[in-house]
Amino acid sequence: MVSIRPEELSERDNYKFLIGSIIPRPVAVVTSISEETIVNIAPFSYFNIVTSNPPIVSLAIQRKSGEMKDTARNIVTKKEAVIHIADETSLEDINQTAANLKATESELSLTNFTLGNSEEVSVPLIEELKIKMEVELYQHVPIKSDQEVNADLLLLKIKKYHIVDELYHEGRIDPDLLNPVSRLAGNDYATLGEKRTIKRPD
Repeated sequence: MVSIRPEELSERDNYKFLIGSIIPRPVAVVTSISEETIVNIAPFSYFNIVTSNPPIVSLAIQRKSGEMKDTARNIVTKKEAVIHIADETSLEDINQTAANLKATESELSLTNFTLGNSEEVSVPLIEELKIKMEVELYQHVPIKSDQEVNADLLLLKIKKYHIVDELYHEGRIDPDLLNPVSRLAGNDYATLGEKRTIKRPD
């Protein structure tokens, strides 16, 4: 067995170990708006559930050279966003939104996505994606390393769900029809694949 302390590794090696070990990771496609009303679209796999009461999800966004990424800055400033669940049907367009554009440019122009109006927030949603969650900022936690902020942890409270009709059956979501994609290491993604049902002990 290989045993290594994180402090013995470079930041890059820690990154490789984490993204190669914590797999698969769900992918959130996030829309946000800048102060100049530019719509930003970006995918993130440092994303998960925090609690169902109240319904809160987490989004961790790494900084670049100490600077907030556009999505984090927009959410901290505007206090709202829309989170979409990535699915295989839209994967090519989702991948395009990872392009490194200027803050004054919108990733929308790189895709075939259509924007629609949200009901609870001012941020638009993406019509083509099957599950959308309008969210408001619940808490912003700057993550420090050696006194420098390297990431922004955003806790986001869900204000409204939007689920396409074909996925929704008697209060449940059909995972096969959702056909979500998850992130692995490098440029690799995964789909659901084989499922197993195991009864939990009493």
